[in-house]
Amino acid sequence: MDRRGYFDQIVRALRVTPSVALIGPRQCGKTTLARQLLKQKKTAYPSISYFDLERQEDLARLQNAELTLTPLRGLVVIDEVQRLPGLFETLRVLLDRRPLPSRFLLLGSASRDLLRQSSESLAGRISYIEVTPLQLVEVKSAKLDSLWVRGGFPPSFLARDNKISYDWRQAYISTYLERDIPALGFQIPPVTMRRFWMMLIHLHGQIFNASELGSSLGISHPTVRRYLDILNGTFMVRTLTPWLENLEKRQVKQPKIFFRDSGILHALMGLRTLEELRNHPKLGASWEGFALEATIQSQRAQQENCYFWGTHNQAELDLLIVQDGRKRGYEIKFNEAPRLSRSMRIAMEDLKLDSLTVVYPGHHRYPLADGIEAVPLTEISSPRFKHKPL
Repeated sequence: MDRRGYFDQIVRALRVTPSVALIGPRQCGKTTLARQLLKQKKTAYPSISYFDLERQEDLARLQNAELTLTPLRGLVVIDEVQRLPGLFETLRVLLDRRPLPSRFLLLGSASRDLLRQSSESLAGRISYIEVTPLQLVEVKSAKLDSLWVRGGFPPSFLARDNKISYDWRQAYISTYLERDIPALGFQIPPVTMRRFWMMLIHLHGQIFNASELGSSLGISHPTVRRYLDILNGTFMVRTLTPWLENLEKRQVKQPKIFFRDSGILHALMGLRTLEELRNHPKLGASWEGFALEATIQSQRAQQENCYFWGTHNQAELDLLIVQDGRKRGYEIKFNEAPRLSRSMRIAMEDLKLDSLTVVYPGHHRYPLADGIEAVPLTEISSPRFKHKPL
């Protein structure tokens, strides 16, 4: 595993803004990354101060944050920062000092939207870097099946056997429901959120209809949206927004949802091994969600740059990434030899794509048409992968 790419991002970001937030789900490796970085950079700062807000002692010290943080020099690291949302107002004052005596590295287990007050009070003073569980680009391709079954959380992926990995994920799910969500200020009974999460299993990779789901659970449409926002904001679920092109066609306007970590999905489904997964009716949907997330991460695409596209009864595109002035399309096919389809041609023409890549679980890269090619998942997840020009 090689996560050194994050080191370069953090160092560059600290040069641009006086504070950097590493955000990502709990146990994805943020703290390990921060400690490795501090070990490498300990000579770059006159001093380094570390606060872990999971520790009651550190949490108590920062109840009067301005008094505690004002005298510090060098680099100040604050872990699990979402546990003290009022801290951001104090940080705004400290980051406006001139000359600036200290910089801040913040670690949080929630998105920038759920880190309350941060976007308003630290605007222009903070950079955000999302740290994900391990991705295929970071592990050997020979471990693809293990990563798919167990997911990318290091304690799960690196477990001695499948049983330990599965038990760890079950414990993680319980802790997330019983402790992590309440810690963010949401008072939702764990059993209610678990039922909602279990319902999403059946919608993995599908169109999300809040009204239908609310009727099934006996809760209102706004409550369904709120629950989904929490799962999105804590990196458990990814919502893909529909792309709307200026066409005289009826286009899909509802979002799609995916579990971001395949291991969490499989734990909720009760699947422990690759053999059990291969015999499950959700096999194809599981692989396609795994490949979609791997593709997004390998292309370093931000959430706001990722879409899907579809027209009613005509064509669809699993993933559209719009960044750097280009529109790149991706079809995810759990097929050993995908072929060119009418839907692909329509997507290429209607969206005026710069390229269309069909990601599949095979071993050979080959063209399907001008600008359209099939690429193995292991290749698109390689740091050396490049799209072929039209």
